[in-house]
Amino acid sequence: MGSGKTTAGRAIAHRLKWNFVDLDDEIERRARQTISDIFDRDGEDGFRNQEYAALHEQVERAVAGTRLVLALGGGTYAYSRNRHLMRNVGPTLWLDVESNILWNRVRHQTHRPLAQDLNAFTLLHMSRQESYSKADDRIDGTGPPDQVVGRIFRLPWMQDLEADA
Repeated sequence: MGSGKTTAGRAIAHRLKWNFVDLDDEIERRARQTISDIFDRDGEDGFRNQEYAALHEQVERAVAGTRLVLALGGGTYAYSRNRHLMRNVGPTLWLDVESNILWNRVRHQTHRPLAQDLNAFTLLHMSRQESYSKADDRIDGTGPPDQVVGRIFRLPWMQDLEADA
């Protein structure tokens, strides 16, 4: 949450001339509700079920040949069933940013139900680190977006994708 996944994902998709999907936006579109409203109505478990369904749909698109960059919600990769879905469609990337920097990026955003309290936010971030570390690659997500995207495109597999674009 707040690591720059959407910003970097859009830039990567644009550069590769691929489709871009923000999973949180897709969940809201499918539910015709905001994520905050889904949390209020169905709780986190209800939200996670909708998240899984939306992710499954995007994975099916990728398997069918749609080239896309998918920006996940902050907690999506923390669930093994989600990681399992993504293992067969392409590499995963962790934008690693320190908790205090993330908090400064999101603390005034009222649409983030899990970013309302600094201590809870910090504990949540810490609890997700082990899951995030299971991504195929880790990139330092600090700094301006163009620097972060530059780091991403220096990954060997990204250079291969760009050459094919």
